Amino acid sequence: MEGIRVPERSSPTLESNPVASLSRSGSRHELFNHDDTKILYDILDYDVADRIFEELKSEIQWNEMLHCGGSVPRLIAVQGEVAEDGSQPIYRHPTDQQLSLSPFSPTVELIRQKVETAMGHKVNHVLLQYYRDGLDCISEHSDKTLDISPQTFIGNYSLGAQRTMVFRTKTSNGSRHVYRVPLPHNSLCRMGPITNKYWLHGIRPDKRASGIKSIEESAFNGGRISLTFRLIGTFLDSSGEKIWGQGATAKKRSDARFIKYKDTQEAERMIQAFKRENSDCNFDWQATYGNGFDSLHIFR
Repeated sequence: MEGIRVPERSSPTLESNPVASLSRSGSRHELFNHDDTKILYDILDYDVADRIFEELKSEIQWNEMLHCGGSVPRLIAVQGEVAEDGSQPIYRHPTDQQLSLSPFSPTVELIRQKVETAMGHKVNHVLLQYYRDGLDCISEHSDKTLDISPQTFIGNYSLGAQRTMVFRTKTSNGSRHVYRVPLPHNSLCRMGPITNKYWLHGIRPDKRASGIKSIEESAFNGGRISLTFRLIGTFLDSSGEKIWGQGATAKKRSDARFIKYKDTQEAERMIQAFKRENSDCNFDWQATYGNGFDSLHIFR
């Protein structure tokens, strides 16, 4: 369907006490008093962005992702930078089984180049998520930093219908505050490590009737594709059998170790570490993740 040109940007809104400041300048919104998270607009030319939404919807091999035995309410795909020797980045997060990674497609590579310019550093991994309608959603969480290179941004690029990302302070941060941020078509939420440490983020189901949604929220038949780009510091070898790097027990490639496929105790320690990062704004990365994990999947 025909895309949209948004004449006015919807401003983020803050619930409860104002703990965050907002400044509007040019083609970006700056969020929170941390000043490490911004919404950037018009990442691609609009005719390109409109076309790419339809291309990604049809060309990506979308998969269901299982968490705790059930399918999450959206479709998933993973792409990344595959080295000449076949090694590739691995980003671990709570899922029953990690999806296989494909090389960046030409369409995603085009977006990646624009995102790298906006982020100010390279990225080597993208998680693609297709929200088929307003009911598809993602629960509140912090991105798991076990495998994310330190002091780098996380870039969430949006195509399609506008959805609202809800930021909420973690439970250990005293009184809780909620911040609602519209994510329009062809925008990038560039989230910094401080925001990720103190705030959860998610997209709630939108059960409103289509007749009361805005033009932006109803565009593209209500579908949205998000591409979350990260710079990952943990890697698998070409066989997919050995792991090394930041989030593994072996920090150097020469010391790479075999993946622990059936070590339920280590997998449980990893999921407990993920839970701590989700709830504790005083999360100690070195104490929790520093020794590394060699498991890929979560066993229940």
